[in-house]
Amino acid sequence: MSYNFFNPTRVLFGAGELNNLHKQAMPGKKAMVVISNGKSTRENGTLDRTLEQLRMAGVETAIFDKVEANPLKSTVEAGAKFAKDNGCDFVVALGGGSVMDAAKIMAMYALQPGELWDYVAGSTGKMQPLVNPTLPVVAITTTAGTGSEVDQWGVITNPETNEKIGCGGMDSLFPVLAVVDPELMLTVPPKFTAYQGFDALFHSVEGYISIVSSLMSDMVQLAAIENIGKYLPRAVKNGDDLEAREHVAFANTMSGYSMVVGSCTSEHSMEHAMSAYHQHLPHGAGLIMISKEYYTHFINKHCCDERFVRMAQALGKADAKEPMDFITALVDLQKACGVADLKMSDYGIQKDECMTLAKNARATMGGLFACDPVQMTDEECAAIYEKSYR
Repeated sequence: MSYNFFNPTRVLFGAGELNNLHKQAMPGKKAMVVISNGKSTRENGTLDRTLEQLRMAGVETAIFDKVEANPLKSTVEAGAKFAKDNGCDFVVALGGGSVMDAAKIMAMYALQPGELWDYVAGSTGKMQPLVNPTLPVVAITTTAGTGSEVDQWGVITNPETNEKIGCGGMDSLFPVLAVVDPELMLTVPPKFTAYQGFDALFHSVEGYISIVSSLMSDMVQLAAIENIGKYLPRAVKNGDDLEAREHVAFANTMSGYSMVVGSCTSEHSMEHAMSAYHQHLPHGAGLIMISKEYYTHFINKHCCDERFVRMAQALGKADAKEPMDFITALVDLQKACGVADLKMSDYGIQKDECMTLAKNARATMGGLFACDPVQMTDEECAAIYEKSYR
C-alpha cells in the first residue's frame, strides 16, 4: 500500500478553461511561448488566444516555433538559448506531448553551463546535477496523449547516438500551472487522436502491471483505462464530440499522474528505441504496433493474471474472466479506432533490427525494464519486436 506522491501543479481542467488563464498568478514577467513547427496552433487561433491571455496577465512574450514530433536535442538546445537570449523568465508550452516535453527540458537547461547531455542519463549522458535553477513552466495541452502537463519529465532524441530518453525528473520541472481544455483538442485529426489516446492508455496499463503499483496508482490508472475504453472510439469517429474529448482528456491527465505515483514499464523503452532510429514514427503508433505481443508475453508468464482480467473489464469487457480477455479487449479497441493494422515496415523498420532495438531500449532506458512484473531478457525483447513485425 506504500506510495510517494507529490504534484504541485495547479490544473485548470474543462471546456473553456483557456479563457481563465489570465486570472492566474504568473511565475514571471516574460514568457518564451513554445509551439510546434507545424501550423495548427496558428491556424486554429489557439496561439492568438494564448498570447492575448498572457497579455491580459501583464506578461511579455517571445515565440519559439521549432519543435518537431519526437523533439531533437539540437532543437531543445536552440530553445534554451532563445529563452536566455530573449530574457525570458518562464516558459509556456502550448501544444502536445512533444512541445511540453521539449519545453520542460529547455526550461531545465536554459540557465545551466556546459552541454545539455551533461545533465542527461542514458548510455552516453553524464548525469551531472544542475548548477543553476530551472525556469518555471506553464503547460497548455492541445492533445490528449502524454500527461506531460502534470509530470516532471521530458523525452528528447539525440540522433547522433540513437538515444530517445526521458530526462529531467526534478521537482522544479513540474509545471506550476496546467490548462487542460478539451476545446483545444477538437481539431486533432482522427489518426492522431487515436495514437495519442493509446499512448495515454499504455501509460496506465504499464503502470497497473508494474512492480511499483499501489492503491493510489491503481486508482488513477483504472480511471484512465475506463475512460479511454469508453470514449476514445467516439473521439476518433467524431472529433467535435466534446463529451468524448473531455473524458479522453481526463484519462490523459490521470495517466500523467500514473507516471508520478507509479511508473511505465519496458514497453515505453522499446518504443523509444523504435522512434530513436526512425524519427518520423509517431510514439503512439509505435506503442500500438508492439502492444499485442508485449502484453501477451507477460500474460504467458502468469505474473499478474488478475490484473489483466481487471483491465479487460475496465476496457469494457464486463464478462472477462481470463487474462487473454485483455488482449481481446485491446485489439477490439484498436479496431474501433482504426489502428489495428499498423505496420513497422511502413516507417522503414527492418526485421533484422530487432536485437539492435532491444539492446538500445535497455541501454537508453533500462530503468523501466526494472519495473516489469517479471524480468525480460534481450532475446525475449527482440522476440516481441519480431512477432509484432509486419
